[in-house]
Amino acid sequence: MKPTVYFVDDEAPVRKAVTRLLRAAQIEVAAFASPAEFLAAHDPDAPGCLLLDVDMPDISGPALQRALGGRGGTRPIIFLSGRADVPTSVEAMKDGAVDFLTKPVRDEVLIAAVRAAFEKDRVLRIARREQAEIAARLATLTPREREVLDHVVTGALNKQIADALGAAETTIKVHRGRVMEKMAVHSVAELVRLIERVRPNGAYD
Repeated sequence: MKPTVYFVDDEAPVRKAVTRLLRAAQIEVAAFASPAEFLAAHDPDAPGCLLLDVDMPDISGPALQRALGGRGGTRPIIFLSGRADVPTSVEAMKDGAVDFLTKPVRDEVLIAAVRAAFEKDRVLRIARREQAEIAARLATLTPREREVLDHVVTGALNKQIADALGAAETTIKVHRGRVMEKMAVHSVAELVRLIERVRPNGAYD
């Protein structure tokens, strides 16, 4: 599916001008007159980015950003503002916005920002798919295999794991082999890299 710019702005002339510009650059656009209109049609699985006006009557752009964040949304967001508002721009970037542009924005700047946001979205979606695959492999482990996994990724040897879990070293060796097989890895280093991608803080569900 081709990525799309989901553009939310309450001013019809702005929506028309930006839509025309992006389509001329062969970029897909879906324009909305309000955040509510966008939310009613929003498909988080569709690739692309959000282009948001900052000041809108009912829900501001930053408020929509926070609402999407509360739903677990990770779509890259570019803000458009009619004024140079440093506090708002800083807060928006802290909340994960990829760019904050001031109207009138130069055509090439907007197009470059959109393409950068598309690339970020592509990378994020690949990472989420890979994390889901790793989580699915983890779900196949038995409780004992998970315990062994926790020790293996710290660099513990079979004898040390056996002592810690009160099991025979030969049993730990069998569990360790099953862990490696189920996680589809061939070395401890590969296993560690895999686990770090789904539980960077050392914990998982």
